[in-house]
Amino acid sequence: MKKKILKTVAVIVSISLVAVIAFFANAFLGNPISKKLASDTAEKHLAEKYADTDFEIERVFYDFKDSCYHVFIRSPSSIDSHFSLSIDMLGRLGTDYYENDVLSKWNTSSRINNEYSEKVDAVLNSPAFPYNENIGFGDIEFVPPEFVGDPNVPYYAINMNELTVDAVYDINEFGASAGKLTIYIDNETVSYERLAEIALDIKRIFDEADIKFYALDLVLEYPKNEDGTASKEGVRIMDFLYTDIYEDGLLERIKANSNY
Repeated sequence: MKKKILKTVAVIVSISLVAVIAFFANAFLGNPISKKLASDTAEKHLAEKYADTDFEIERVFYDFKDSCYHVFIRSPSSIDSHFSLSIDMLGRLGTDYYENDVLSKWNTSSRINNEYSEKVDAVLNSPAFPYNENIGFGDIEFVPPEFVGDPNVPYYAINMNELTVDAVYDINEFGASAGKLTIYIDNETVSYERLAEIALDIKRIFDEADIKFYALDLVLEYPKNEDGTASKEGVRIMDFLYTDIYEDGLLERIKANSNY
């Protein structure tokens, strides 16, 4: 009798462990049934709402953070037409991100910005770049229409509404009107005079690489201590215009900018 009870308890414990494991696996990894439901829901949604397009499912991804499947949709004929659908584990459609990603021109602005960033990275990451740069990147400043005029947005940022989905653009034209370089450099000599020299040289380097920019954030810092902290305060210029980077009076313009 005792053996029978112990056997029954062991079975119950085993079943409970399997149930717990299955629960956590389902919560963190999803399950094939829910994934199939998500795919079916996505196919139906595409057929009903986007029947006149060539949208197709690229992949289905489960995100344990929101316990939903994200179905990634892409058009093979449109470089900017890609978005996702959020679908719960019961196959119910949550959010369609087409308007947010495609119609808002978010994908278009991201494509342009990525192309510009890659050009800038090629210069900053080149062995020929003469400075010990610990942070460096380039962006085209875009702004959603609802934030146009916001004081926290650069005045030269391009309204995303002005873009056209899938349009081919001259990246340098965007760089000249809204490109911004952000560069942090470690140097043993930290002064406004040295900052002015480096700003002139960065302009020369990017001119020779035929990469335009409108404004420059340049920070000159002392090399870090072993714990990663700065040994002394550095000097900087923020949103310093390309057109203001020329030798005559540069030091005065840099000092005036650093006071803001």
